[in-house]
Amino acid sequence: LVLGPAFVAFKQQGLDANAAAIATWQLGMASLIVMGTLKFVLSFAGDAITRLIPRAGLLGSIAGIALVLMGFLPLVEALRSPVVGFATLGLLLYVLVAKGRLPVKLPGVFVAFVFGTILYYGLGALGLGAPGFAWPQPVPLQFVLPWPSLGFIAGLPATVPYLPLLLPFGLLMVVGGINVSESARAAGDDYRTRDILLVEAFSTLVAGFCGGVAQTTPYIGQPAYKHMGARSGYTLLTGLFIGIGGMLGIVSGLVQWLPLAVLAPIIVYVALDITTQAFQATPQRHATAMVFGFLPSVAYMLAIKVGNPTWIAPQRFGELMTAVDGHGLPELAVIVTLGNGFIITAMLWTSAVAAMIDARLRRAVAFLLVAAVLTTFGVIHSVHPQGGIYLPWMLEGLSRIVMLQFAGAYVALAVVMGLLSLQRDERTQATDVNAD
Repeated sequence: LVLGPAFVAFKQQGLDANAAAIATWQLGMASLIVMGTLKFVLSFAGDAITRLIPRAGLLGSIAGIALVLMGFLPLVEALRSPVVGFATLGLLLYVLVAKGRLPVKLPGVFVAFVFGTILYYGLGALGLGAPGFAWPQPVPLQFVLPWPSLGFIAGLPATVPYLPLLLPFGLLMVVGGINVSESARAAGDDYRTRDILLVEAFSTLVAGFCGGVAQTTPYIGQPAYKHMGARSGYTLLTGLFIGIGGMLGIVSGLVQWLPLAVLAPIIVYVALDITTQAFQATPQRHATAMVFGFLPSVAYMLAIKVGNPTWIAPQRFGELMTAVDGHGLPELAVIVTLGNGFIITAMLWTSAVAAMIDARLRRAVAFLLVAAVLTTFGVIHSVHPQGGIYLPWMLEGLSRIVMLQFAGAYVALAVVMGLLSLQRDERTQATDVNAD
């Protein structure tokens, strides 16, 4: 969303390819410094947000991410080599979900990984593999030590036009960190949310200082890794291996030898475990609210696919975004708008419906009004395909109409819930007694 367009823009400004690449790299470093600073500031609000948002809202939002983005998309990747992918996934489910026994006393995930890898290369060698099989090419070793750099300073001025993209993206990562912390807490590991977010902010800043262009964030799936037998030593060894391996060039070579059809099923299992935990760790009455919160993730997944220029040409995409057919807003515009800011949207939707279920209608009104305000400025439901924020009075034409319609939807429902909250029935009284 930032580096690719920036590289093109730098070349259009007259820079040659090498100079444009350096300027883009400096912009990437500066972007991490900006987002790391934002994360640091917002870290101190993490505990308060955890107290305000019900567990269904925290776990339901990452469950939607897990099921759609970590479950469905990797499943598609695994089934591009169906024999290998499905066999590996089935073996993982046997050892991790069904708790089945193996004839060898080795970790089940390791056995499934080795089995899948041997099957992949065995079928490929026999000419029975999926189309496109090729033996990996060797990658020479190299020693590249991360070194602090002040190159980000030169890139800071270039971040200004991209702040509408960088700030909401950093905010989404903070929200994701809050949700992951709650997921770990539900699994029995009571980490303080503020501390997790501070580590996330610090690591992002370090990456920016050392030439990185990709921010860090707590990876969802902590309960799943615990079920697979991982503990703190796993995290330490993984960090050492990736860090040292990256400096020596081992990781880039190893990645070529690890078939996606074997790795993807592991991610699918993690997605299933995250989704299962969301239902097990929250009150049963909130299940419908959580499922409702999955839908923005579906919209985001669709937006990813249709936004791929190899699927839909950019010109055609623009036409579909503005194609009014007399039956409401353009369908593609609704999908993209619904998907933008999907993590926060899912939290607010789930929290509002959970409040309705608990007969706390005024609390539901508060969540709906917050959603209306965030929609107005594009923090959620941004009308820009890239998901950037904006000042509402700067919008024109169809974009302005879409924003007003989505924000108005929240306001309308908030008014209805507010009026309904004026009545007092037995369910409300019982809920108030339980809350006390």
